[in-house]
Amino acid sequence: MIRKSAVSETEIAASQVWGDLPQTAIDSLMNLVKRFEISVSLGDVQYLNGRWYITHSGLLRIAHRRRCSGLTTNLLAKLSDPAAGRWVFRATVFKSSRSKGFVGYGDADPSNTSPLVRGAEMRVAETRAVNRALRKAYGIGLCSVEELGSFSAAQNLTAAPQRNAHRGSNGSSSGQTRLRDQLCLLIRQHNLDPTLVKSYAAHFCGTETLKEASRDLVESFISHLAASAKEDRDGLICKLNSYAQPVEVKQ
Repeated sequence: MIRKSAVSETEIAASQVWGDLPQTAIDSLMNLVKRFEISVSLGDVQYLNGRWYITHSGLLRIAHRRRCSGLTTNLLAKLSDPAAGRWVFRATVFKSSRSKGFVGYGDADPSNTSPLVRGAEMRVAETRAVNRALRKAYGIGLCSVEELGSFSAAQNLTAAPQRNAHRGSNGSSSGQTRLRDQLCLLIRQHNLDPTLVKSYAAHFCGTETLKEASRDLVESFISHLAASAKEDRDGLICKLNSYAQPVEVKQ
């Protein structure tokens, strides 16, 4: 049973990240909280174009709470084409030691991924396969953010202006800010503790370190951090301070 205070905290967190939401969206969010115990502040969901999407980190936390027994992934080499940047994975989630497994497939190539993750299609494909297997295993009807054709949240990020940026022959800006630079810029702009931000980022992405997170998850975290810093910096500082002490990692 979800406490009323937890529901209120969820509504407050949602308003801080996405502003005033339609009542239908709030009702849907509350249902998700009650059913799956998801957390807005930890980035378990995203609200894009009037719809809720579950995140990879949110799915992993649900699996952890439900005591998921195991997860395997396999590259389907016959369906993949490395030269074209096309990868296909099969993921299997085992809810218990006796489970026969819930299977999900994920594919990624330059035509169905954001330009920001160019070169990382293999990791995107694996993440999508895992997400679909987890959603099937735990009855989660929401599509995951990482399954979108292009990462909508990342498209809303505004890169820092580059004085000497020039457009190459392919029409892309050679001065495009890298994700690491975007994160560093946010840290400087809002005077945040870099160490605590990295710890928060790893938790948000569901990995032990930020380096292990896929690029699309890092994009999601940057978008979340930018919104939090803009809407409620004090609340963000409190959140970051919760990572000041070592946290035991459960296997």
